[in-house]
Amino acid sequence: MTCLIGCRGDIRYTPPTEPMPPDTVLLSQMMQRLSEQPGFTEAVLAQLDRGGKNGAALMTPDLMDRLRTLILGKQWEGLDRFPGWTMGAITPTVRVAGRVLGQKATKNDAAATADAAPNLTRQPSASEVAEFLNLGDLRLDRAAQVDLDTPSRLPGLSEADLVKPLGMGVVSGDGPDPGLAPAHAESARLAVLLNRLSVNGLNLDGPEGSRLVTAAVGGKVVQRPEDLVRALLESGHTVTVADARYFANFGHLHDNGKDVMMPFWVNTRIRVPGTLRPLLVPVSHAEYEWQIRGPKINADVAFYYGIDGHAEFRTMDELNQSWVLGRHAHVYTGAEALEVTRLTASMVVAYVHQHVARPKLPFGGYYTLGVCQDVISAIEKKMTGASTLFPNTADARLFDDPRDEEVNELIAAIPKDRSGGMPEPERVFGSLPAGDLRSITIPGLAEDLLKTQAAWRAGRLRRTRDPRHQAIVGALEVVGALSAAAVVWWLMRRRSRDRK
Repeated sequence: MTCLIGCRGDIRYTPPTEPMPPDTVLLSQMMQRLSEQPGFTEAVLAQLDRGGKNGAALMTPDLMDRLRTLILGKQWEGLDRFPGWTMGAITPTVRVAGRVLGQKATKNDAAATADAAPNLTRQPSASEVAEFLNLGDLRLDRAAQVDLDTPSRLPGLSEADLVKPLGMGVVSGDGPDPGLAPAHAESARLAVLLNRLSVNGLNLDGPEGSRLVTAAVGGKVVQRPEDLVRALLESGHTVTVADARYFANFGHLHDNGKDVMMPFWVNTRIRVPGTLRPLLVPVSHAEYEWQIRGPKINADVAFYYGIDGHAEFRTMDELNQSWVLGRHAHVYTGAEALEVTRLTASMVVAYVHQHVARPKLPFGGYYTLGVCQDVISAIEKKMTGASTLFPNTADARLFDDPRDEEVNELIAAIPKDRSGGMPEPERVFGSLPAGDLRSITIPGLAEDLLKTQAAWRAGRLRRTRDPRHQAIVGALEVVGALSAAAVVWWLMRRRSRDRK
């Protein structure tokens, strides 16, 4: 059986179902088993549409309708390559989402989702900042000092807070990572502290210096994130910052104890060699990860811009499903770790300014202001001279706040994928969470990637044509073939008459 999958206009293709990692099922396999149960499909869709910090997929109303159609229509092969659209096809769904949410929409998707006249000079209030930044008890309008030489008093990680039953043996949430969860209290304190130190420079009403939060460690008192990292290093701690990449898991579902494989597929417009199919790749999730080990603090925190609209430091102690893999594209220590921390703190402030200036952006600005890849890609280019992430979706026209000049330049410098054109192959392969492509266990993906990589290295990579262009070319080829046949027929008849 064949079925239509991928971007509008893709050819018919049945995805393979092997190889699979142990104790893992495809989304289609779970839905085939349970879609006939009353209410179950809607319960799954509601869970996927919930937002929150997990995952990297943008589930606009258009995408939700597509997913519902596939499930109700029992188009299981399409479900396993969902949605398979180009970035150019996804872009308009964000603009339409703005209209669905009651906001003015125009042909200019920047104007459609941004306030008509954003105020780029108004200073944020404490409540506005707290809406898009986890500050815990460290209020923006009050000074405080956090003593890192004493243990954190925050509670540990509760599995009940991470896992939600959906019925029929299906649960949402991956539970705690046994290697990271024991340090949750320290990690959570450090993540909140880094967020609060990042916004120390925001100009709020009140006497100068009255609202600063400081951190004390090893006899030093600091007020900036990069200075905190320096103080930790000087007090005998090791600090590494990793540029980490994973396959994004937009479901985080488990079916009777088995992981449910749920990538979010994008059409790269690169043709898989030996086929007429486009190379579909799962969207990757990128984040910076700080690992701190030492005499006082053992903690792990991450930073990324998530589908909750928050560009912030976070804990990273939830378990990953095995198929998402994981790779450190770069690892920074010493002075480079300090610089990545400084740049990340600048991104925190810039996104606060964006939220205050444009409070009505759909999805908290996710996609319009970028996805998880954009910030990581921008800092990667500053640190290494290259950007190796796909896709990047930030509308650079919106990054025009004069207070964030450095961030504006960083965002402007990276490639953009809003139009849906073919990305540079090095970014497609650079985003992957596996150095050895054969270690990828998503069915059919490793084979497609190996073929495409070989063609790229040999200089034989080809792009797919726009479906409308393909239709025109096909029609012209038919006309050409018919014309050639007519000419041959005419010549043969003429020769036959001449012989008479």
